[in-house]
This record gives sequence, C-alpha cells and structure tokens, in this order.
Amino acid sequence: MSQYFTMGEESLWNPSNGAARLFLRQTAVFEAELGLPSGLGPMDNDECQIDPVALGAFAHAVLEYHQRTPHAVILALSEGFTATLLVLAQRAGVEVCWTPPHSDQDGHLRDVQVSTRPPASLAAEPKTQGLRVKVRELDQLMPR
Repeated sequence: MSQYFTMGEESLWNPSNGAARLFLRQTAVFEAELGLPSGLGPMDNDECQIDPVALGAFAHAVLEYHQRTPHAVILALSEGFTATLLVLAQRAGVEVCWTPPHSDQDGHLRDVQVSTRPPASLAAEPKTQGLRVKVRELDQLMPR
C-alpha cells in the first residue's frame, strides 16, 4: 500500500505507508519547533493535500533552521527530513533559496555545539552543499 501527497490532482510523492507516516510525524515535530503550519493537510483516504504557499513558507523556515544551527546532532537529525521536504516543495513549484541567512533575528546563536574541535564533515564543506546533493538524490528516488 502507499499514500499520496498531492496538489490538486497532481501527485507530488507516492511513498509507502511507513515512509509517509514517519515524514508526517517529523513534520509535526518541526511545526511545533518553528511555530508554523507545514501546508500539509491530514492524510485522508491515503491522500494528503498540499497548500503550496504554506508549504513554501514552512520549507524556507526549515531550511533556514538547518542552515543557522552549528549543532552537529541537530544537523544530523534534521538533514534527511529537510532534504525530503525540499524535494516535495520543489515539486510543488516552490523556489528554494539556498543562500544562508546572515544572522539570527536577535543576533544570538541557539543550540551551540560544545566541542573541542568541529567535526571534519562540517569543516570540509558548507552545510548546504551536502544537503543539495541529498535533495538531488532523493528527487530521483521519491516516486510520484
């Protein structure tokens, strides 16, 4: 069995039940964390309608959250969800802004990783480079 994430009559993603359930649960976590609606409606009769405007705002907020944090564990936990969300957003016609934000709204860092040295994976490439690669890969793997 599978479920459909649709915009109008267009199917944007047709994942298995387990992948859809996990994605929607992670979406709820980020909605609560960011205080924003995702634009994903309820899963009714194996179909979830998408509001592209709300999805666009949510996707930009999640990407900005991912880009701003220097915390290695938060990055690891959020990367797969963020990449999946960005594929869905792009399929919904949302233009993704990959330019990292300049500063936090109040100028303070949140969730700072305390470590004696940064992980090699964070020092070797900008955060968005690996995320862009994952988005391209997932776009090929996510059935419509």
